[in-house]
Amino acid sequence: MQDLESQKKQYLDQFKDRMYGRNLMKSEDMHDSPSEECGIFGIYSDMDLDTFSLSQFGLFALQHRGQEACGISVMNKGRIFNIKDEGLVLDVYKNIREPETFMGNSAIGHTRYTTAGDKKKYNFQPFFAKNEYDQIILSIAHNGNLTNAVELKRELEAEGVVFKATSDSEVILRLIQKNLDLGLRAAIKATMEKIEGAYSVVGMTRNKFFSFRDFNGIRPLVLGAIDQNTFVAASESVALDAVGAQYVRDILPGEIVYTSENEQGLKSFLVKENCRRRICAFEYIYFARPDSTLEGINVHEIREKSGEKIWQQSPVDADIVIGVPDSGVPAAIGFSKASGIPFRPVLIKNRYIGRSFIVPTQDMRERIVNLKLNPIISEIRGKRVVIIDDSIVRGTTSKRLVKIMKDAGAKEIHFRSVSPPIIAPCYLGIDTPSKTDLISANMTATELRDYLGVDSLEFLSMDNLKEILGSSDHCFGCFTEIYPVPPGPNPDYTDE
Repeated sequence: MQDLESQKKQYLDQFKDRMYGRNLMKSEDMHDSPSEECGIFGIYSDMDLDTFSLSQFGLFALQHRGQEACGISVMNKGRIFNIKDEGLVLDVYKNIREPETFMGNSAIGHTRYTTAGDKKKYNFQPFFAKNEYDQIILSIAHNGNLTNAVELKRELEAEGVVFKATSDSEVILRLIQKNLDLGLRAAIKATMEKIEGAYSVVGMTRNKFFSFRDFNGIRPLVLGAIDQNTFVAASESVALDAVGAQYVRDILPGEIVYTSENEQGLKSFLVKENCRRRICAFEYIYFARPDSTLEGINVHEIREKSGEKIWQQSPVDADIVIGVPDSGVPAAIGFSKASGIPFRPVLIKNRYIGRSFIVPTQDMRERIVNLKLNPIISEIRGKRVVIIDDSIVRGTTSKRLVKIMKDAGAKEIHFRSVSPPIIAPCYLGIDTPSKTDLISANMTATELRDYLGVDSLEFLSMDNLKEILGSSDHCFGCFTEIYPVPPGPNPDYTDE
């Protein structure tokens, strides 16, 4: 029998081999788990370098943050080329003809998941702006949501600015474009002083590279270096690993990092001093890859600690503990370590059923759940089972999991969520249902226990979550309905 350390290593190795995301099992009901936002990647070098290929590597490492579409812009000898399409990174770029056209010393990229609004191609990123000669002069990729996008779009349209998409990300693009005559740094500063919400951005002009982050640092953004001439900015540290870059630090809330025409390397400018860090707590619970480090904290360690903590909070007698693949597995390992209850990977996930696997009726949707997640019955029959999952959103997937366990002959079922109850939607870059569809906002814990049909149900407490994270300086809006910035008058406008 494998020990826990061997199981943990095996889990991480398997995860690295499966970069196409964690929602395959839950894709029959896309809103029964919080959906990923987007991933951004940017690279700049003073040397001749294949930044186009490196951007593909970086985006592949960030594929879990968005599987609907992807795009790359490349700066090559004062010209910017852009290529983007629907699909996964490997599919979009595998048949590129004349790839030398896209070679250059800087590139930015984006993997897309629509958090609201239109899924048409004109919303695929990176976004770009052209001059009167039909040449691209500015390109950006954005992760997050603006809460005042509607107001700003109306202001810009009144000034004669023409919008080509329905995404709030284009508002950022047009504001920078409008102020470029002030100089790049001043244009970004003016933009940051106008926009509100969550935003991590990478971008380029025809001769400069830049990256910046909102004043609360809600969405992640890390900085790395391949050598003294080559710098990388990305949503997660795993993208640095993918291109052989060393982690330098997280880009600060309110900070602009950019290249200067007359100096090598990167320059830094703080638009606002002493900003409070408020990175999304759900990045650690669910979104980020377990081998990522955000704000100096390893994601896998946080998830394992959450399992240990919920055992201390709500101990239970049981025979085995299982984790719902994939993000529930580290927590199950932690629960096992703290409790002594054996961890068993007895839920087998079919890796070949993706988002496109659609059936026409609810009856058939109910039947295919076992195609996506199937139990090893001999390990479950007659056992008292603890199920560890990252969260409960609508409750439908959790209910199906319980049915799988019951059909497999489980004697008792105890459900543990390693996040607090989700009681409010997110307006800052996560696709969650409205409050009326969030089951914990509409049921007591006892009612939810009875709905799921389990013997016990517990959620990780807010106090324990803060203790695990080591700070209260995070966005906990989906758990508390208290956000770092107001939701805005019409959050449904925002895209990614």
